[in-house]
Amino acid sequence: MALARGREPQMRVLLLENNQVSLRSDGAQPLRVQGLPGGERRPQRLQLSLQGTRLSATVDGRSMLLASSALVTVQNDDPRGIWLGSRRYRGVLRISGRGGNLRVVNSLGVETYLDSVVGSEMPHRWPLAALQAQAVAARTYALKQRSRGGAWDVKATVASQMYRGVESETPSTRKAVASTRSLVLVHGGRLIDAVFHSSSGGVTEASGMVWRRQFPYLVSVPDHDQHSPVHRWEQLFDPAGLRQRLPETGGLQAVEVLSRSGSGRVRQARVRGPGGSLVLSGGELRKRLGLKSTLVNFEMVTGRQRPPVVPPVRRVKATARGGPRIDRITASVARQRGGRPPLLAAPPPLLVSKTSVRRWSAGGLQLLVKGQGYGHGVGMSQWGAHGLAEQGADFRSILQHYYRGAEVIPYRPHHDPSLALKPPTKPLWRDMPISPFGTVSLSSATPFQ
Repeated sequence: MALARGREPQMRVLLLENNQVSLRSDGAQPLRVQGLPGGERRPQRLQLSLQGTRLSATVDGRSMLLASSALVTVQNDDPRGIWLGSRRYRGVLRISGRGGNLRVVNSLGVETYLDSVVGSEMPHRWPLAALQAQAVAARTYALKQRSRGGAWDVKATVASQMYRGVESETPSTRKAVASTRSLVLVHGGRLIDAVFHSSSGGVTEASGMVWRRQFPYLVSVPDHDQHSPVHRWEQLFDPAGLRQRLPETGGLQAVEVLSRSGSGRVRQARVRGPGGSLVLSGGELRKRLGLKSTLVNFEMVTGRQRPPVVPPVRRVKATARGGPRIDRITASVARQRGGRPPLLAAPPPLLVSKTSVRRWSAGGLQLLVKGQGYGHGVGMSQWGAHGLAEQGADFRSILQHYYRGAEVIPYRPHHDPSLALKPPTKPLWRDMPISPFGTVSLSSATPFQ
């Protein structure tokens, strides 16, 4: 049975944890605040502060004390939303004290939530089909996180998926969400782990190579991100920087890649330095060195053998674009020269070696890392979705390319997210971003209104 009209699933988004919170209305319409002494109040401004167990509120300049266990609820009737710090949010804000901090949770309908998520995850000027693919993937991810217990379902950061409030909504993101309303990805009747990342560097990764479980729909596939500004990159580390990142070994004298995945990503490596050796997983090595991905090769170079200068990537303000999952990269980067590859064609050969073991060693030399892509590489590549959209693919084709065997269908209660396995903490990424602009008939894809 479809969800009843008016029963759109609600999301609880953790926005902030801090010891001080400042809220205000946008314009003349006041806030509606419950949970303060004296019943409901309608101020223009509200400040809350938690110092130890002392919770205080300042309501339009008037101070008062609250019980430390108080739950303050803030909403209004203004379509422009409520200001929380420097951002506006729709729906209801619930503020409570937890662990010495105030916790702000935003409750709102999943479709309204997605209007902002799509604009936070992708540049809003990208082709509609790419935005639609992002909307379906983000909706699937969000709905799967509901009903897991606790005070919130998802975070507003890359720990879940980016959500930046009203400022990230645009006509194009709202159109992408409305035209795919209620559509989700399922496999075997269950919502899938619709993870995504910025750019794979030519080929995506199988989930079992990154996390514990291999899902049948998260396999390695050719990508279409050759025009991505992070498709290929280089990073240079001097001896001092390596000593700081690898204190156990006292720096780096050699890197031995012990194993790679089928896509060429480093799964395990041994690093050697003056103080000993250390075996790290590819993910751990990426984190230690701050690499964009694990699709990398290593070289030792002298100080005079500097790598070619990589042109800087143009960035935009967070309010104009979206989440750090694609590192604020705009969609206006130069396209690769020459003709585009045919739709769903295999990408050019990878830079990385497929041999299981490679060794580089030198005393005191600098480490040059040559890599491809940005993120864990599993699931949908955002830059690849953009590339497929530019070639003429619709959003269904994009999703079915990256999530093999998954179906795109309207959400129903029997796709119970509480029964599905919990996905990885970061779909990023982020970790970090189709086509006639076709849309989905609302009459056939609207189980909730």
